[in-house]
Amino acid sequence: MTRLIISALIALMLLAACAGDKKRDAGQADGPSSRKISADDVRDAVPKDEPLARYGNHSPYTVLGKTYTVLPSSKGYHERGVASWYGSKFHGRRTSSGELYDMHLATAAHKSLPLPTYAEVTNLDNGRSMIVKINDRGPFHEDRIIDLSYAAAIRLGVDQTGTARVDVRAIDVKTSKKASVKLADGTFLQVGAFSKRKTAEDLAGKMMAAQLKPVSVQKSRGFYKVWIGPYASEAEIEASARRVVELGYERPHKVNR
Repeated sequence: MTRLIISALIALMLLAACAGDKKRDAGQADGPSSRKISADDVRDAVPKDEPLARYGNHSPYTVLGKTYTVLPSSKGYHERGVASWYGSKFHGRRTSSGELYDMHLATAAHKSLPLPTYAEVTNLDNGRSMIVKINDRGPFHEDRIIDLSYAAAIRLGVDQTGTARVDVRAIDVKTSKKASVKLADGTFLQVGAFSKRKTAEDLAGKMMAAQLKPVSVQKSRGFYKVWIGPYASEAEIEASARRVVELGYERPHKVNR
């Protein structure tokens, strides 16, 4: 019994320490990485069926005098609100789940989703979308629903604006196990096939402008086909396919070279 009590106290202390970090150290400025990275360098988090983290899931918990409740499950979670980001000030520190915070990975902090939770985040101001792993607590501001890692902020275009309106949708990993399945080399998404090269090139340009890369035009059997890829996993395929649909095009299909 004593061991259980000690473990519970350690969990509460870790949560409080990590969660409170975003309000402490007022004299230390947060900021970007010293490493130069672009949106193209940031990969989606790959959803995995993981057990709940040992730390960070105690409920209810209190930060700065306010009490928060952790949801029993992420299933069906879908919310819109304001996102912010955090970076160098917390790089290398323990997150509420116990993992080290790496500002160069696609992670995020949330006040009530179980840790870990994988979620698709869409910037409603520019349409960019990606998958992140939620492994931390925060942001502890009433007007914000998620705190993105610096890398995720770059990918979604939030690093320059500081905040953005976002749509957050939890991914049900148990019903989407294909997300972690590796693909054979040379797997692409075909966005369209046209008889005229210029039509294909115009579409390819729109895909690149929407940060869907690499894009190529393949000539086969008299048609010019617009391909995106290659991809290494179903998670990447699914994220790109959803982005194409969000842009107003039909859902692309997989092809292999």
